[in-house]
Amino acid sequence: MDVVQRLQRALGADGGASSDFDLNPGIALPPGRKLRAAGVLVGVQDAPGGPQVILTKRSSRLKHHPGQIAFPGGKVDPTDADVTAAALREAQEEIALPPGHVQVLGHLPTHETVTGFLVTPVLGWIRGTFDAMPEAGEVDEVFAVPLAHVLEPARFSVQSRRWRGQRRHYYTVPYGPYYIWGATARILRGLADRMAP
Repeated sequence: MDVVQRLQRALGADGGASSDFDLNPGIALPPGRKLRAAGVLVGVQDAPGGPQVILTKRSSRLKHHPGQIAFPGGKVDPTDADVTAAALREAQEEIALPPGHVQVLGHLPTHETVTGFLVTPVLGWIRGTFDAMPEAGEVDEVFAVPLAHVLEPARFSVQSRRWRGQRRHYYTVPYGPYYIWGATARILRGLADRMAP
């Protein structure tokens, strides 16, 4: 079975939505909170050493999540048809990935963030090659991580830090100099669970 077929099969596997609160059941969520819709592209491309996942390192000058590792993506704008359109638009803006290069395979379960977003991960196969260019002021770096690395549950660990006066636990899946954690690591862990043999 090739990687595209495996990814498509993962979309139909059991597993529900995730959130930044999965590992923190004691955190009380504010009643009546309104979540903003967002879409991110979990883009997988072929490479000589095997399939890779495209990630970004956010600009250290950003107000929110500076320097963090993230999927290309962002909030759904009024001009976006849906979360898929938002993810593809943001990927074009942030890393210069032409939407026509992406074969959209489907959606992974949504992920709720502590910052009030309901993120829909759009799983896509990137056809051919493209010249990745980080968006000035938004993205410091575009890089790729072997898919095999983030599909291995043993590479994930749970760590914690204090946040707003409480200890918050989260997933991490480091790769070389890149500290992949939080929502990005949680979404990748969900994909790993779905693709487990």
